[in-house]
Amino acid sequence: MELKRKNRVNAEFSMASMTDIIFLLLIFFMITSSAISQSAIDVKLPTANSANPSVQEATTVTIKADGKYFVNDTEIPRDELEKYLVDALKEESNPAFTIRADENSRHRDVVFVMSIAETHKYNLAIATTQEE
Repeated sequence: MELKRKNRVNAEFSMASMTDIIFLLLIFFMITSSAISQSAIDVKLPTANSANPSVQEATTVTIKADGKYFVNDTEIPRDELEKYLVDALKEESNPAFTIRADENSRHRDVVFVMSIAETHKYNLAIATTQEE
C-alpha cells in the first residue's frame, strides 16, 4: 500500500524577502548619510597638531586674505599664475609646491591653485601652523 504525505516541504529558497530587507537597508543608509553630510561643522584649517612639521618644498605659493598670489615671495597676477608655476617647475623631476593660505583667504582661491596642481599632475602640500 502506497502512503502519500499531504504536506510536502518545498526545498526552494525565495530571495524576495531578502531583497526587500536589503532594499530597506539601502534606503535607510542613503537617507542617514545625506542628513549627516549636510551638518555644518566649524573648522579652523590653518592649524595642525603634528609634532614633526614636514620639510618645505622649494616652491611656495602664498595666498593672502585679499586674494593676492605670491610664488616664492614674488607677487604674480591670478591669470599668469599657472604659466609661472609651469615654467618654475618644468626642470624638476618630481614637481611639487606648497600652498600657504591665510586663514581668512577665500576657499575658491585655494581651490584655483589646487586645480593647477591637478591639471599638471604636481604634488601638493598645504602648510599649516602647529597648535599651541
